[in-house]
Amino acid sequence: MRHHIKHFIHRHEPKGAFHAHLKSGIGAVIGMVSVGTLAITTGIPLLIAPFGATAVLIFGQPKSPLAQPANVIGGYVLAAAVGAAAAFFFPGLWWVAAIAAGIAIAAMLALRVTHPPAGAVPLVALGSHLGGLTLFAVVLLGGVLLVAIAVVHHLIPPRHQYPLRAPSP
Repeated sequence: MRHHIKHFIHRHEPKGAFHAHLKSGIGAVIGMVSVGTLAITTGIPLLIAPFGATAVLIFGQPKSPLAQPANVIGGYVLAAAVGAAAAFFFPGLWWVAAIAAGIAIAAMLALRVTHPPAGAVPLVALGSHLGGLTLFAVVLLGGVLLVAIAVVHHLIPPRHQYPLRAPSP
């Protein structure tokens, strides 16, 4: 029995340096403060929960394919389109949010722009007052701002290549 349990509790992430972890946390704080400041300045409700999960990926796991700018922006825009359509055609139906999340995930995988936090956007679309153009504005502005901050953040030592470079043809 213990043999099976160890697969569930084993940590697969490599051990990192404390200062790198601290830098990632500081980057996330700067990213969230920037998004919050933009929210206050514009009046657009930009502080949505999926952005916290995005911060984990882009500041803590910048080499992950799921953290790359095309995945962040593409995943959010795609999920917003699915969520906005679901909210428009089926307003107030909670179970449509589950179907829309599944459709968004399948579409992200098919188009190779998978960004796990974006899977929550259809839930945001159907479970809040955000819909249509506001939802697109939120995910586009917030996603672009977080990616821009991550690009600058990863230039500070210890440096990480972000975004990853595309392979040469």
